[in-house]
Amino acid sequence: MALPLFDPIFELRQVTQWFGQFVALTGLNLHINSGERVALVGSSGAGKSTLLRLLNGTLLPTQGEVWALGQPLNSLSAAKMRRVQRQIGTVYQQFHLVNHLAVVHNVNAGHLGRWSFWKAALSLIYPQDLETAAKALHRVGIPEKLYDRTDSLSGGQQQRVAIARVLVQDPIAILADEPVASLDPQLSREIMNLLCGLAAIDGKTLVVSIHSIELAKSHFDRIIGLRAGQVFFDLPVHQVSDALISSLYQR
Repeated sequence: MALPLFDPIFELRQVTQWFGQFVALTGLNLHINSGERVALVGSSGAGKSTLLRLLNGTLLPTQGEVWALGQPLNSLSAAKMRRVQRQIGTVYQQFHLVNHLAVVHNVNAGHLGRWSFWKAALSLIYPQDLETAAKALHRVGIPEKLYDRTDSLSGGQQQRVAIARVLVQDPIAILADEPVASLDPQLSREIMNLLCGLAAIDGKTLVVSIHSIELAKSHFDRIIGLRAGQVFFDLPVHQVSDALISSLYQR
């Protein structure tokens, strides 16, 4: 069945975010359309991770409105928020895997939004939906790791497991917060090739915060530069010049 289309799929309207006395974001207005591949760039502390948390509903804005999948996240009930969040997958720099469990259990965590408690508990003893998990691992290139302990895998393999988990979740949009920051340059490019390729094949909207300007330019259609919690630029990738990037990172 075709997934519903929302355009824009994400929208921020005059969003400001405070953490105590610290202002993380100020007066943000932006929208992200269905199927776009968007890179968020900027120095540490510019607000990239905060922006992603607002988009997936794990953080609500101090001021302004955040809309996702046609829903105003500020005013949703807990049940409606969970339904929206099931359609937004997130990949993290720290992977957020349970290291002592087998890979299959971490991949099957992508089902948790729709499985009952009892099915999830049973799956920890007798893994359920093995075919779905195996297919996801095949797509990320490590089908042989299905029953390996997760902490026996390399960093690159663990990130592939995290991506496989999102494939099982099958969301409308995928967010990734510095997904290659802990990987070497070759592995970083392999993971970005994988993540962007899968998003393109499946027609997913993809929003990624990333430090590498080279990868941002080579893998994305649009780049949003954040500086001190504000949008410094928001442009198609071919309009992002070296001079503009230099200005973004100037102190």
